[in-house]
Amino acid sequence: MTDKTVALVRCHDYDPDRVARAIVRWFDSLGGIERFVKPGDTVLIKPNFIAPRSHKQDPTQTHPEMILAVARLLKDFGARPFVGDSPGWGDARICAEALELVEPLKKLGVPIRQLDRPRTRRVGRHGPRVGLSAVAMEADAIINLPKLKAHGQLLVTLAVKNMFGCVSGKRKALWHYRRGGNPAKFCQLLIDICYFLQPAVTLIDGIVAMERTGPSGGTSRPLGWLIGGPDPLSCETVCCRLLGIDPERVPILRTAGQMQLDGLDFDRIELVGDPLGESCSDFELPTTLIPIRFSLRRVLRSKLRQMWLLARKPKPASST
Repeated sequence: MTDKTVALVRCHDYDPDRVARAIVRWFDSLGGIERFVKPGDTVLIKPNFIAPRSHKQDPTQTHPEMILAVARLLKDFGARPFVGDSPGWGDARICAEALELVEPLKKLGVPIRQLDRPRTRRVGRHGPRVGLSAVAMEADAIINLPKLKAHGQLLVTLAVKNMFGCVSGKRKALWHYRRGGNPAKFCQLLIDICYFLQPAVTLIDGIVAMERTGPSGGTSRPLGWLIGGPDPLSCETVCCRLLGIDPERVPILRTAGQMQLDGLDFDRIELVGDPLGESCSDFELPTTLIPIRFSLRRVLRSKLRQMWLLARKPKPASST
């Protein structure tokens, strides 16, 4: 068992008991949950919250049963989990409400927190200073819980991009403006942020993926897989094999190769759990990638829309 080990576990739907058993088996395949967290640890469960959309509409966000199963497992282990993100639209609680997560998490005693309170940190050896959430950085461990989905700018997002949600508020849109004109520089930023934050483990929700377009508005594609491990790039490499994608087509992995990072050679990755089998060669990807760079006008419009969404948010009587 190494840091480049990736576990694959079959799970064909989001039945709560089935998901819970599959996640326990997935952790056990990697040496147990105790390999990644300790009792008493404060653990950020970092899902993919992007906009307040129901999982019944489309698979834009990490499925709620994945989040709840990980939260219960951590609570039973004696850790102190909380669910947090800094979505592109709305905030973490609004997105959790759309997923019908607020009450179940409240019953578990698991808070929902906005990844705010930015603190400027330099990412990468010679990288820029980025406003990362102190809420995320103060956690003892991060469990990265992304959604496997197509992406209109990056072809597909798997493990690395989800940690961009730890950049507070509309600073994400600003980085699209600053770095998006050079896709390799933008992808290097994503990689540097991910490795600066060092999620203890990544578990990708590939039970039902999203194909055709993204990061939202795509179509559901049942795959029936949980995929992940300690190293995000190894997870991405295995997902590419699963989907029948040449990793060189994926901007994040292409940039990682230029950075001479590990985890990109499929033959050097140890696979555990269920056998991978045949690739899903007909997974529908965007036919043409759109520019990564946001115009300054779009950044400002996005900020105004965010303010409008938050102004409409009802004040809860009590907060989780």
